[in-house]
Order: sequence, then structure tokens, then C-alpha cells
Amino acid sequence: MPYDNQPEYDRLVFELSSPGREAFSLPEPDVPVEGARARIPAGYLRREPAALPEVSELDVVRHYSRLSQMNYGIDTHFYPLGSCTMKYNPRINEDMARLPGFGRLHPLTPAPHAQGALALMHRLAGMLAEISGMDAVSLQPAAGAQGEMAGVLMIRAYHAARGERRTKVLVPDSAHGTNPATTALAGYEVIEVKSTPSGEVEVDDLERHLGPDVAAFMITVPNTLGNFEPRIVEITERCHAHGAQVYMDGANLNAILGITRPGDLGFDVCHFNLHKTFTTPHGGGGPGAGPVGVKAHLEPFLPVPVVTKDGERYGLDWKRPKSIGKLHGFWGNVGMLVRAYAYIRTMGAEGLRAVSDNAVLNANYVMKRLEGHYDVAAAGPCMHECVLSARRQKKHGVSAMDVAKRLLDLGFYAPSTYFPLIVEEALMVEPTETESKETLDAFCDAMIRIAREAETDVSVIHAAPTTTPVRRLDQARAAREPSLRWRPEA
Repeated sequence: MPYDNQPEYDRLVFELSSPGREAFSLPEPDVPVEGARARIPAGYLRREPAALPEVSELDVVRHYSRLSQMNYGIDTHFYPLGSCTMKYNPRINEDMARLPGFGRLHPLTPAPHAQGALALMHRLAGMLAEISGMDAVSLQPAAGAQGEMAGVLMIRAYHAARGERRTKVLVPDSAHGTNPATTALAGYEVIEVKSTPSGEVEVDDLERHLGPDVAAFMITVPNTLGNFEPRIVEITERCHAHGAQVYMDGANLNAILGITRPGDLGFDVCHFNLHKTFTTPHGGGGPGAGPVGVKAHLEPFLPVPVVTKDGERYGLDWKRPKSIGKLHGFWGNVGMLVRAYAYIRTMGAEGLRAVSDNAVLNANYVMKRLEGHYDVAAAGPCMHECVLSARRQKKHGVSAMDVAKRLLDLGFYAPSTYFPLIVEEALMVEPTETESKETLDAFCDAMIRIAREAETDVSVIHAAPTTTPVRRLDQARAAREPSLRWRPEA
């Protein structure tokens, strides 16, 4: 039973249990129960009833409603998670994804009976190709990381078709972790390329590694310090001179919509994180969507099936002998595609350009307000995100993680901490274009307050968070000795 003075949100559903309560009312079965049980093999029958909580329907509703209110999310809080573009998802996109023709479409529906969905997918691929300057786009990948994998596999197939055996992929030391992970999974040796203090590629180090055994160079533009790569055209040209393909991680595409295009900068492949740039739901393990765009010379290697148009009819093309194959069972991410399509149609070309203009403006505003209180990792102006450092707070015994914990008490989710790895005590802030100046000011005021507390009252920071249902955890122990099962007290 619940113990005295325990807040409702701290109680487990088992502790709300009271014998005899039920959360359902069902009619008596109209078939003989014992006869049905007799058909089930004895090994699959319970020897005793399941130890489930006995609660009323109201108990269940209130319990899970309280749990949902314990979460941080875009609908309730500012979420400045750098490199993640945690922007608001307009509800009109949710409505479109729930139209019966999309929401109830069975994955095995034959193409002739799914013309609306196929038409939307074909048009969306064309839009993404235009936005990115690519020649073809596959909507198959179910997430950004799978988009990366598809891109690298297409690069591998391209070199193999040319009779070339290339074994290495170059990745900057500031890259997202999926970049080296993807290349390793694809069977390549990962070679790290050094970055300058501002996070730009050290071009001389890149040139030293380029050669006939290099299949590709993977890079994020803008880079993970939030700055545009000023020598990117030179970089793509140097790679092409050695026969290497150039892959753009599209995680930061929100900074360049309508301003420049990966294809125009010389990239051969790029993937899109629809949840970051085109307002499809973010996080929670899925569903996801990570379309990948390629230049014409890589188009024969696109994963199957490819959505095609013949006159006014749409279909799925499976007969592609050079394809890297199928990525997953069904078009399970079609709802995400509907949302992204609705968003792009709503925004239009001028609206997409305004997205990046405002995202960049907001990030620079945050950086200017905080540069007197935290170290700035790279001189501005920045693009869509700014990277701060808690180095000066560290001198007072306050780490970036301490800052993150204290922000929870002040009503904000924390920025990304300790990324990129090349920045000591990193705090990466990405406000996105959907936040107001009032919200940004409140966040900056909280950050400034923490910086002052680091100089005057460190104990308040070290005790944080004190206002959340769960206090500060031993994160190292939680990772090494996770407690995954609740057991009632004896």
C-alpha cells in the first residue's frame, strides 16, 4: 500500500492496488471456459493468477495521466537539445496523417489500390530532391541512421560496379557517432580526420588521407560546432579528384533550407532527418523516416522498391538489378511521409527559407546573450545552434552536467552536454525557429542565473534537481547495474 505522505506521482500502480477493484466491465463469456482451456497445452497455462494490480478505471487514467505530465516535451517545454532540432510539430500535419486513406492503409495493399499514398510519396521524393539539389530520393530508410547506411551501401555498390576496391571512409573527429558506426557496419575501415579549433575540417589532414583506397568522406554541414564549412566546395572537389564520394549528414539541414543545397556544394549523397527538419514526431523509438538523396550516377543503386510514375498511374519498381536491396518489410513510415509532405506544402519555398533564417537568428541571439557568462566554443556568427563551454564554471567545481541538472529545477530541459567531443564541458544549444523571444529570454536568464550561482552558491547546483519526481541519479551505476524490475517489499 502507499506509504504516508507519498506524492501521487511517486506511487507505482501496484501501490494503488486495492483487492476487488477492476478497471473494466465485460460480459460473461458465451462459450464454455473450461472447454476452451482444455484446448490449450498444459505447459502454456498459468499455475496461479498473474500478480497484476487491482485498480479502478479512474485510478488507471489518473496514474498514466500523471506519468505523462512528468515528461519534458515540445508541447509543454522549451527543448534546446543541440543537433536534434526539437521543433514544434504543427497539428495540421497530424490531422493529415490520420486521414483514413493514409491512417488505415494496409501495408499489403496492391499498388493499384494505393494510388493516393504512392502519389504523395512520389511528389515528396521530388520535393526533397529539389530542396537538396539531388537527382533522386529514396523514402525507404526508416530512420536517419538507416538513411546513412543506405547511402554508404550505395557508395560501396557504385565502386564495386566500377571494379574498384576501396576499403576506407574518412570521418571528421567532430562527427555524429552514427557516421563511424555506419561505415564500420558497412565493412569499411574508419579513418578520423582532424578538425580545427572552430570545428572546420583540417583540409591538409584530409588531403593526407585521400587516396585510391578511400571510398567516401562523410561530413555534417553546418558542422557540429554550429558553423558553416567555409571550404566545403574545395573539400568536395579534392575528394572527387581522388575518386571518393562525398556524403553529407543532413542532421543540420534546418540551417540551410532555401539558402544553399547539398547537391550544389558537390555532395553525392545526403540523408534527411524528417523529424528534425520537416516536423514529423521526434523520439520515442519510432516511427521514423530518414530518406536519402543521391546524384544521378548513384540512382541505379537505390533500395527497392522505387516509387514510379507512368502517365497518371503510380507503381512500385522492384526490377532494379543494381539495387542494394530492400531495407525493411513494409512502408511502415508512411505516416511520417504524410506529415513531412503536409509541412512542405504548407510552408512553400519562401516559408522554408524563413525557417532557416529564423533558426539562425534565434541561435545567434542565444549565443550573444550568454557569451559573457559562458565560453563560446567557436567564434560567431553561428548557424542554427551554438556551442558553449562550462570551462569557467568548472573552475568553481560546476560541470556541464551540473548545469544541465540545475536547468531542470528552473523549468527547462538541458542542452546537449559533452558533444561535440572536441569541446571541453560542451553545452550545445539549438533553439530552432519555432521558439519566441520571450522563451529564449527566459532560458537565457536561467543559464545566467546558474553561471552566477556557480560563483556564489555551488551547493544549490550540486543538489539539483530538487523539484523533479526523481532526484539526481548515479548515472555510472545506473548504466552498469540497471534495476529493470520492481519487486514488492517483503
